[in-house]
Amino acid sequence: MIDLTTPLLAIDVGRGTQDILVYEPGRSIENSIKLVLPSPTVVVAERIRQATRAGRPIFLDGHLMGGGANTGAIRKHLSAGLPVYATPEAALTLHDDPERVRALGVEIRTTPPPDAVTVRTTDYMEQELRTALSLFDVDYPENVAIAVQDHGHSPHRSNRIHRFELMREQLNAGDWDILSLVNDPPLADMTRIQAVRQQAPGALATDTGPVALIGALCDRRVREMAKEGVTLVNAGNGHTLCFTLKGREIYGLFEHHTGALDPEKLLHYIRRLADGTLTSEEIFDDGGHGAAVRKPLETEKIVITGPNRLRLLPEAYQAAPFGDMMLSGCFGLAYLWKVFREG
Repeated sequence: MIDLTTPLLAIDVGRGTQDILVYEPGRSIENSIKLVLPSPTVVVAERIRQATRAGRPIFLDGHLMGGGANTGAIRKHLSAGLPVYATPEAALTLHDDPERVRALGVEIRTTPPPDAVTVRTTDYMEQELRTALSLFDVDYPENVAIAVQDHGHSPHRSNRIHRFELMREQLNAGDWDILSLVNDPPLADMTRIQAVRQQAPGALATDTGPVALIGALCDRRVREMAKEGVTLVNAGNGHTLCFTLKGREIYGLFEHHTGALDPEKLLHYIRRLADGTLTSEEIFDDGGHGAAVRKPLETEKIVITGPNRLRLLPEAYQAAPFGDMMLSGCFGLAYLWKVFREG
């Protein structure tokens, strides 16, 4: 299912880890170079905490990136009475509305004060990855595919609502084909993905949402199940995305925060999704992102991938494409590279 003609660096950026595959033609996937490293938000958060412990101001300089651990560290830095400065672009990591960023206590400016520790913000840690690979005499591939989760530019309304509206629009435009959730080049409104593309011109940059599930379909047994209809779940560290799928057609989907789910609640939502009664309001009111349902799908087959799979659905089929569940998103990126770039 994955047979590229050129080397590819695939990077799936999550809330806890960034998962990396170096694909080389002629080498089996099982023997490919693979890395599971702390995600950029985790790395940036630790650099901020180091400055907090040292009692130093910080200056955020770089690109819009994902939040999570880093934004939590920034808030703690401010609550310790220490200043935070940020360039206009880096400040968007905290919120799409600069006034909301200023209201937190962050000063937006283009140059750092002389006493501040500069912390670079980025979802694409190119220099660090180049250094790591060079230590093992591994060439850095010219072709790059990166996945990050993007809520879309939404300065004045809930980004959870905005993200799901974008997903529904893409599904409707693409007749609910799973590949309709991938845009190459990305939508202009997807500013986090656009920031990655600015740093890696020519990269295939897309949303993490579908890539792990597309990667799970690289598992032969999952592909067989999908022919008759299957529920696919990606239980990530930050978010859980669930599709009902037949062939390549999505019948329905929902996205929630993994920390808010337990096995009983997740199975309840899965049953409601399969019978076509799940509403976006139900997921949103529970603190999740939303749901989009086109029609019911009668199936009892459930497949799960992602680092929280055993906690949430231990009895479901545990998808492990090429024997490596943590790289599901990377396998999805490699498949998409073949579809969109090599044909």
